[in-house]
Amino acid sequence: MPAAVVAQATGQPLRLVWQNQLGGLTFAVGKGSSRRFVKWLPRFGPLDLSREAVRLTWAAPYTAVPLPIDQGVDDDGSWLVTTALRGDNAVSDRWRANPAAAVAAIGRGLRNLHDVLPVAPCPFSWSIEDRLADGRRGAARGVIDTAAWHPDHRHLGLDQALELLADPPPIERLVVCHGDACAPNTLIGEDGECSGHVDMGQLGVADRWADIAIATWSTTWNYGPGWQDLLLDAYGIAPDLERTAYYRLLWDLGT
Repeated sequence: MPAAVVAQATGQPLRLVWQNQLGGLTFAVGKGSSRRFVKWLPRFGPLDLSREAVRLTWAAPYTAVPLPIDQGVDDDGSWLVTTALRGDNAVSDRWRANPAAAVAAIGRGLRNLHDVLPVAPCPFSWSIEDRLADGRRGAARGVIDTAAWHPDHRHLGLDQALELLADPPPIERLVVCHGDACAPNTLIGEDGECSGHVDMGQLGVADRWADIAIATWSTTWNYGPGWQDLLLDAYGIAPDLERTAYYRLLWDLGT
């Protein structure tokens, strides 16, 4: 248990609710109206919680996101304390048992997010150009692990992937993207509708397919095959194989 998390709990009950592949931990602290969440990341990891805090603060006037309460850094890692939102994670046991309802809620919630967040005043970018620049820097440093890519992409190799990504499809519609629209980052309320979004450290302006391609992809990881079309229907958009393939490859690049 990270010492910073224990300190933030101030003696209240702590419950681990999420652990990501990078060693990041999320804890629920307290109960009822005083409940809050503490995200903790090990030091020198690739994620930046201060980046997420500023994005949550920007998005909060427009949509339901956790509000930052406190953040800090010590020798072991960094942490971000936020308010709690109503609802359960879309991959909780309850919603895994009802994937049709969960996937439809994710699709409607993502469409609403894209519709309500205003592009013009958004100071954050998640553009292809920025992401490719990050990817090229990662390739130059030798930190991109192609063995961790999806099986659909592993045969390409890094050089061929970068060559394909250098020819992007035209922008279909610019929105403020979530940046990590995987199913676990949607919360669903008692009414079966999206009640908010979490983990928005990559939020920024981009083609909406940058989110849609990953949201549909994550349905297969979390609920099994056969749910992608339902998410598209709930969002209100027809399939786009070219943009879906492009943004999934860009995602595997790690950007």
